[in-house]
Amino acid sequence: QLQLAESGGGLVQPGGSLRLSCTASEFTLDAYAITWFRQAPGEEREGLSCINAENDNTFYSKSVKGRFTIARDNAKNTVYLQLNNVAPDDTAVYYCAARDRCIYELTAITSLYNAWGQGTQVFVSS
Repeated sequence: QLQLAESGGGLVQPGGSLRLSCTASEFTLDAYAITWFRQAPGEEREGLSCINAENDNTFYSKSVKGRFTIARDNAKNTVYLQLNNVAPDDTAVYYCAARDRCIYELTAITSLYNAWGQGTQVFVSS
């Protein structure tokens, strides 16, 4: 079973920045579209951003557009999510998932994706 791994989470102050990483050890990410999600306690999983495999086109949810940036580094087999100007509402567990192409609506239905990671916790607090 394909498996992804997220890293880079931690405690960050409001207004600060953090870079999350999504990588895989058993397959190359450049053949997949990678989507980032987050889930706060008591909330549904929310799609944040996706980067396509073929052309690196990117998609963002309204809640993070202009603050978060998705990018891939194929040499490192990694997809990043740069979080800027974070706020307490950004506190959540962040996940990445892989499939053949981005879903424009950033749908978080688990079965639509070939692989998921275990998540990395981001905590925004002063």
